[in-house]
Amino acid sequence: MTGFRTLLYKEVLRFWKVSFQTVGAPVLTALLYLMIFSHVLEAHVQVHGVPYTAFLIPGLVMMSALQNAFANSSSSLIQSKVTGSVVFVLLPPISYVEFFLAYVSAAILRGLLVGTGVLLLTMVFAVPALVAPLWAMAFIVLGGAIMGALGMVAGIWADKFDQLAGFQNFLIMPLTMLSGVFYSIHSLPEFWQQVSRFNPVFYMIDGFRFGFFGVSDVPPEVSLAVIATSFLLVSAATLALLRSGYKLRS
Repeated sequence: MTGFRTLLYKEVLRFWKVSFQTVGAPVLTALLYLMIFSHVLEAHVQVHGVPYTAFLIPGLVMMSALQNAFANSSSSLIQSKVTGSVVFVLLPPISYVEFFLAYVSAAILRGLLVGTGVLLLTMVFAVPALVAPLWAMAFIVLGGAIMGALGMVAGIWADKFDQLAGFQNFLIMPLTMLSGVFYSIHSLPEFWQQVSRFNPVFYMIDGFRFGFFGVSDVPPEVSLAVIATSFLLVSAATLALLRSGYKLRS
């Protein structure tokens, strides 16, 4: 596993060298979301008996972690392809499984760092309970792994930065923003509640929030089963692309 450790170190160093941009900026963005929404809605909204600001914090933590996990692996691959430096990763005897594990692990780590930063800063406004920390950890790690693998798919598929931006703006952003970060799906009309249940990110957010408050829109066991299945499917697709060398060796 020497190749895995070396590639993981390279990927972690890549985002940590510009941590002001890759970690600090997303934390600030989440903090601004919290300040605006909590100021407007705190006195008017409670969800599952939880004050709105406290309810909002786990959603922002998870949303930030997921978006940055995706951004880490996708940006690394597209930069390597555009600059031609991907050849230096492909030439050494690194198996496609090590390749996959290194990129996904780095994505999870960046997501955890951003999520922890968001949680620590937003606790100035409200301190959410953490009644089931193992559930919360399971959801954020699995969610980061799914987004890291999906980021690899996007980075492999895209030939240009604008294609990757389209993937992020028209798929990842809607999935995360419309996943119950800012609301409970029970506040939606029945039709949109059913539509939300087809969004795998909804189960990540809802399950993670269960780890804080012990309440959720869907039983956490169901949410965990959905995202575990999603992880297996996305991982299988990513490994198949890596094994074939699609758009990497040509």
